[in-house]
Formats: sequence, C-alpha cells, structure tokens
Amino acid sequence: MPVSTSQPESRSMVAARFLRGSVGSGVAVGARTAGALLLNKLLAVYGGPGGLTLLAHFQNLMALFTTLPNDGVHVGVVKYLAPLRPNSGRYRAWLGAGLVLNAGALLLSGLALLLAPGQLLGLFGTGAGWGLTLLLGLGLLTAYAFVGAVLLAAGRLRAYVGLTVLLSALGVGAVAGALGLGWSVPGALLAYLLAQGLTVLPALVLARRAGLLPSLRLRPSRLAVRQLGRFLLMAVSVLLFSKAVDFGLREVLIRQFSLAQTDLWQAVAKLSDNYTMVFSAVMGSAYYPRLAALSGQLGQRRRLVRTVLVVVAAAAALGLGLLWLLRGWLLPLLFTPSFAAAGFLLAPQLLGDWAKFLTWTLLFQLTAQAQVGRYVAVQAASAALLAGLLALLLPRYGLLGAPLAHAARFGLVLAWGLWYFRRELW
Repeated sequence: MPVSTSQPESRSMVAARFLRGSVGSGVAVGARTAGALLLNKLLAVYGGPGGLTLLAHFQNLMALFTTLPNDGVHVGVVKYLAPLRPNSGRYRAWLGAGLVLNAGALLLSGLALLLAPGQLLGLFGTGAGWGLTLLLGLGLLTAYAFVGAVLLAAGRLRAYVGLTVLLSALGVGAVAGALGLGWSVPGALLAYLLAQGLTVLPALVLARRAGLLPSLRLRPSRLAVRQLGRFLLMAVSVLLFSKAVDFGLREVLIRQFSLAQTDLWQAVAKLSDNYTMVFSAVMGSAYYPRLAALSGQLGQRRRLVRTVLVVVAAAAALGLGLLWLLRGWLLPLLFTPSFAAAGFLLAPQLLGDWAKFLTWTLLFQLTAQAQVGRYVAVQAASAALLAGLLALLLPRYGLLGAPLAHAARFGLVLAWGLWYFRRELW
C-alpha cells in the first residue's frame, strides 16, 4: 500500500502509529513467547541434563539454514512488495525472484548437510535419515515464512497473527507428544520442526484467497533477482557473523564447562532469546515496513527513527529491570529450581540486550536502504569484537565471561551507531 506523503506526521502521531502496530502484533508475540517458554520448560524438565542446550543448539542449527531466506529474501520481499498491487507486473517479478532465491538457499542447505554432516549434526548423534527429514522440515518452514512475508507486505496482519499462533501451538504440541511417547530429544526436536512446517498449508490458502499469489512467469526477472540478492548478502553477514558465531560459542562452552554447566548459561540465553523474539516480532511488523516505505523521505524517516528509539529505550529499560528484580523467582519457574544458580549471569546479559535493542533499531536503517557493504562491515566488526572479548574474558571470569563479552560488545557497537547515525537522528 503506497504511503501518503501529503501530510507529515508529528512525533506523537508517529509514536501512536508505532504503538498501535505493536499492540496489533501483540497476540502473535504473546503466542510465540508462550510457545517458547513452554518448549524451554518441557526440555528442561523432561530432556535430561543438557536438554535445554540441545534445544538451543537445534534452534541455532535451524537458524543457520533459514537465515538466508528470513533475513535476506523475505526482508527484501517485504520492502519491494509493500507499495505494489498484487496483479502488477512488478509485483509478479519480485514474487518470482523471491521464490528462485529461496530455492537456491534450500539447495545450499542440502549441500551443507551433505558435505559437513559431522560438524552440523554430530551433537545430536543421528543418521542420514534424520538429516534428510531435517531438510524437508526446513523446506516447509521456509515456504511458510515466504508466504508470511507476502501477507505482511500486504498489511494482512490479522492473518499473519493467526498463523503465528498456529505455528507456536503445533511446535509445542509436537514436542510434548513426542516426549510423552518416550522419543529421544533429537526425535522430539525433529517433530517440532516438521509440525511447524505444516503451517505452510493454511498460509497458502489465506494468501491465495487474498489474491496475493498470482501466476508467475517461467523466467524470473533478472533485475529483481539481482536487487533481492543484495539482501541475501546482508543475510550472509548475519549467518557468518551472528548465527555461526552463536553456534560456535555454544560448542566452546560445552567443551570447556560440560553440557550440564552450559545449561546455566543457556537458561539465561534462552530467556534473552524469548524477549528478543518479542522485540524482533514487534519491530519487524510495526517498524521495519514503515521505515522501508519512508526510505526516500528523510524528514519523516528521521522522526520515525528518533521516536521509536526513545520508546524502545524506555520500554526495554523498564522490562529488563523488572526481569532482574524477579530473577530469583523467574528462573526456577521457567526452567527448574536448579536453574536459580544462573542468576549471577543475568545482569550483564540484560544490560547487553538493552544496548542490542537500541543498536538494532538504528541498524534497521541500513537494511531499509539496502546499504549492503556497510551492513556487512558492521556485522563483521561486531563478530570480531565479540571473539576478542570472549578470548579475553572467558579465561578470567569463566562462564560469566560470556554475558560480560555480550554486554561489552553491544555497548561499544551502540556507541558507534549513535555517532554514525547522528545526522539521521538530529
């Protein structure tokens, strides 16, 4: 839907629009959060020692294979489809390009599993059949995410919310059923992925009924593929300098501190993942589409970024501060009583996450304007900074070194971001 530019919005209007969009996605965010919390609880209670770490490692593995579509193709699809009508030629071109690039990303996933099964799947102790089923589940989940991006670009927030609720319910239900039947943790995790992937079926029905999936040409637009490909380059940087770094960090901690000890760090990291998911969902549905639509309007874009930055800073400080106050009650509730011992890791994690949220709010501008080189450079520098901080802090502080490195990393990147985007803010 084209954005009207006839009447500039005041700061209060911008804040009201952002808050309305945030509340509008609240049901989806609540469903995803509730599902994640239930999943954590199931694996902490019934997964045995290291069950929570295996869950996080599996979700990180999923992220390695879905980052290119989700943080690349689908981000570009939302940007380019948002102002277009579904029956236009340009709409069909972007849609076809998205399908081609998603197929390419899935092919790369298959090659990675074929060439490096030990490095990727070794912790799960599974065979080739498990890997093939994993690839099937990843394909279904990628297809669902693509259709979800199409719905989001068209402003079909209600349909998107409904699908998100279904996705969460299917995933949790599959894990509960599998563990109840006595399946191993790797088997239960595979059931979780496949159940979530089945959400693609109702997603396709909703998108077709809304007329958002018109017939496509056999030959996709080369221009559209090239332009969407720029977003893929951004996603490659996220894959290499974020998801892969997280994957490697967990393996380092497992080797140094054992699965059971790593569970303490993982509990704090999973708590962080849950509210970070809330933040990402809100910003992805209420902030990024609007920012992308205003990419050519500096005044309104500046007002939007500045207002959202203030709202995020205040809301995140309040929410994270409350989590800190409730830590002695919250960790045993979300996991098991033994996880109360992880409380000493929480303060630096919360501080780092506050800085991370503000940093991401700023960096969304690079994504919305498709500034590929700068985005990749920031991701690479941030990953290198984390690696250096971990090498310095882990030997000295042990397990506490991981959240300390996280806090220092995003504190420094936030300081750089406020300086770099100063003209966009003031």
